[in-house]
Amino acid sequence: MITFRQNILSLPSGSFYCIYKNSKYLSTKQSYSNNKIIKIYAQELKGNDIVSGNYFPTIKGGLLKPCEMSDKKVIDFVNNLELI
Repeated sequence: MITFRQNILSLPSGSFYCIYKNSKYLSTKQSYSNNKIIKIYAQELKGNDIVSGNYFPTIKGGLLKPCEMSDKKVIDFVNNLELI
């Protein structure tokens, strides 16, 4: 079973387009402090949806801190997006 951790680590660094729930997003993945912090940010291009969070892969086996949204939303986005 592929995990959230595997999925977020496998995303390309920098900006990329993806499809999530039949909508196109411009997403960005940035890593800081030798990959100890991973920031994910995505904005729906023809709508108002935003996905944003920070992931700390080395803390407690992986700690997600979403930005003003639920963990579930960020996890679902990362696990179900389709790169284009």
